[in-house]
Amino acid sequence: MPNTPPSPVVVIAPDSFKGSLSAQGVADAIATGIMRARPDAIVRIVPMADGGEGTLDALLARGGERRMLSVPGAADDERQAAVGLLPDGSAIVETAEVVGITDETAMHAPVERRSTRGMGVAIRSLLDTGVRRFFVALGGSSTNDGGAGLLVGLGLALFDADGREIEPTPESLARVARVDASGFDARLAQASFVAMSDVDNPLTGEHGATAVFGPQKGVGAAQIASLDDVLGRFATLVEAALGRRARELPGAGAAGGLGFALHMLGAEFQPGAEVIAAQLGLDAALDGANWLITGEGRSDAQTLRGKAPFVACRHARAAGVPASLLSGAVDAAALVALSEYFTGCFSPAPGPIALDVAIRDAARLLANEAEQLTRLKYGN
Repeated sequence: MPNTPPSPVVVIAPDSFKGSLSAQGVADAIATGIMRARPDAIVRIVPMADGGEGTLDALLARGGERRMLSVPGAADDERQAAVGLLPDGSAIVETAEVVGITDETAMHAPVERRSTRGMGVAIRSLLDTGVRRFFVALGGSSTNDGGAGLLVGLGLALFDADGREIEPTPESLARVARVDASGFDARLAQASFVAMSDVDNPLTGEHGATAVFGPQKGVGAAQIASLDDVLGRFATLVEAALGRRARELPGAGAAGGLGFALHMLGAEFQPGAEVIAAQLGLDAALDGANWLITGEGRSDAQTLRGKAPFVACRHARAAGVPASLLSGAVDAAALVALSEYFTGCFSPAPGPIALDVAIRDAARLLANEAEQLTRLKYGN
């Protein structure tokens, strides 16, 4: 009798395709294509994220509860935001869900009138339910308030020179003269935070939140210096009130300075994709595997700076498993650099195709490409 080849073991660990498919949806489509070519394949799905949009979905992939909270959006409008409760009792708060840059209402308000107060309100609501361990995904914020809103949402109070309480927006922070921490939520002393971010920028200065990330949120060139100064003076007052120095720490400039506020809470900063990999057991999934497929909406040189596909690839290489990249688009200029790590970089587009069609048909296109890649790899 001829020897029957062993069933291939394939780990599928993509990020989401923004505006098209969730990470789970991408993985399911790829799995469909693999199974067409090799119905005997053993497929292990680990949906990835890197701390931005989609992190909540990824961390809930292995169980937990999605809960809706009524919180202030970045422009102080009331909105329903999803948070996650994991089986171990910890919670996930995704910045992109609460004060995200994709929130059209928030983005219509000037950046100097936006705040992260909704993040503090969400955390306080979860404290009310008994949660004491938090994962905070920092990617995708629309704010540049130095995390003032989050701290105010947790009980900090800000006052101007006349003793009037002020709002935690950059516009109002220009008038802050005193910070009162007496109302700070006492339960925070028993809470722990993991801040999920790949950003190592300080709060202020030429590499800080305002100078580097502000323009994508609507900060004009003429505003950078003044807003940076506002955050610096605010940080001085908060550090004195809470007895902790944080403005120069790596990650303080993440999410418009939200990282600074989390440092003030004693947060541990970890790369977002590494947190996902650990929580979802990527290394265990790779045990005994002989192929990993990962991907994202668009891969370029930034992929190699800690994005989810690169982290998945790095774990695969450590396990001796070849990793292929299957992304919605791959920047041709980055192919040489990407190919140093990935065993082949591919896109599901069959040829010239309109973006709206590619988004609409992403699942079908991914399945088709995954099928052909599987036939190529396993000769079937």
